[in-house]
Amino acid sequence: MAGRTNWIYWGRLYDSKFQAGCLVKRMENDWWIYGYECPSEIEVFQSKRGKYGVRYMP
Repeated sequence: MAGRTNWIYWGRLYDSKFQAGCLVKRMENDWWIYGYECPSEIEVFQSKRGKYGVRYMP
């Protein structure tokens, strides 16, 4: 499994894609403002039950 990285999932699901998208923007801004290393990729995903979540790759 060389070169394979795993997603890290945020610990909460949201009712709307908009809410999850707001979290993505907040995460991007926090990393930029506080000088943390930003993940290579952040995305909104939909669960099997229709809720939305956020996952990222370090």
